[in-house]
Amino acid sequence: MIDIYTHIMPERFFAELTKTSPKLGNIGARMRAVKPIHDLDVRFRLMDGAGTDYRQVISLPNPPLEDVCGPEDAARLARIGNDGMAELCAKHPDRFPAFAASISMLDIDSALVEIDRAVTQLGARGIQIFTNVAGKPLDLPEFEPIFAAMARHDLPIWMHPARTSDMSDYASEPKSRYEMWWCFGWPYETSVAMTRIVFSGLLDRYENLNIITHHCGGMIPYFDGRVGPGLEVLGHRTLDEDYSGVLKALKHPHMDYFHRFYGDTAMFGASNGLHSGLKFFGAEHVVFSTDSPFAPIKETIAALDALELSAEDRATITSGNARRLLKL
Repeated sequence: MIDIYTHIMPERFFAELTKTSPKLGNIGARMRAVKPIHDLDVRFRLMDGAGTDYRQVISLPNPPLEDVCGPEDAARLARIGNDGMAELCAKHPDRFPAFAASISMLDIDSALVEIDRAVTQLGARGIQIFTNVAGKPLDLPEFEPIFAAMARHDLPIWMHPARTSDMSDYASEPKSRYEMWWCFGWPYETSVAMTRIVFSGLLDRYENLNIITHHCGGMIPYFDGRVGPGLEVLGHRTLDEDYSGVLKALKHPHMDYFHRFYGDTAMFGASNGLHSGLKFFGAEHVVFSTDSPFAPIKETIAALDALELSAEDRATITSGNARRLLKL
C-alpha cells in the first residue's frame, strides 16, 4: 500500500525555514505541535498501525515557500528540503519509497535547475506545486516551463491547495472566519486551478502531463454538471470579456481533460466523497493518500474499504497507479 501524498519536515529544513521567515507565525507553531511531521519514532508507530505493507511518498507541508520567503531564500529552502527528503528515503527505503520535490516558482530558472537536480541526482519522482504562486494563477505563461519540464521528465506534479484566512468570505470582512478558508477554500482553490489549466490549453500542449490533485479533485467530481454542461455555454454570463474562443481552441471536449487529472483519497475518512471521486475519475485515475500526519490513516483506509472495491480496483488504487506514475 503506497500512500502517495503525505507530508514531512526534515529537521534542517524546519530550522532554516524558521530562521529565514518571520512570517510563519501560527503555521510554524502548528508544525512543531504535529509530532509525526518531524519525529520519526512517532511517525513510524502510526505507520505500523496501518500494516506491514504500508509505505509513504513524502513531500513538504504547507505553507508554500513563495508565500513566506523571497526568491533567493525560497530557492535555497527548496534545495535544503529536497536534500532532507532524499536522505530520509535513502535511510528508510522500506518506509519512504519516494518523495515529491519542492521548488520555488518565484524564480523559474532556478526552479528548472532544481527540478533536474532533484530528479536526476536525488531520485525525486515528481514535484509538488501549489494552486497559486503568491496569488498568481498557474496558467500564466511565465510558469509554463515548469509544466514542460515535468512532461519532459514524464513524472507527475502533486498540486496542493493554498489559501489563507487573508482571503475573506465576505467583502465586508477583512478575513475568513471559522477556518472556512481551509474547509471550503482549499477544494475551491484546487477546482479553479484545474479549470484554468484546462482552459489555458496546457493539457493539449503537454499530452503526457500527469497532475495529482489533493482531496480527490476538490469540487470537480461533485459539480460535474456545472463543470460540464454548465460551462458549455462559457461566456454567456460575461459581458466585459470575450470567452467565445476558449472551448473552440481545445482539441477535445473540455470535460475530457478533467478526467485526465488524478484524484487522491485524502478525504479525512469520508466515504461519500470518495464514492463520487471514484465514479468521476475511475479507478485508473485515483491514488491512495491519507494526507498524513494531518489526517487519519486508519479512517482513510476504512473509507476505502467501505467502497467494496473489486480486488483489482483496490490494488490499482492502493499501489498500482502510484507504481506506474512514479516508475517505482
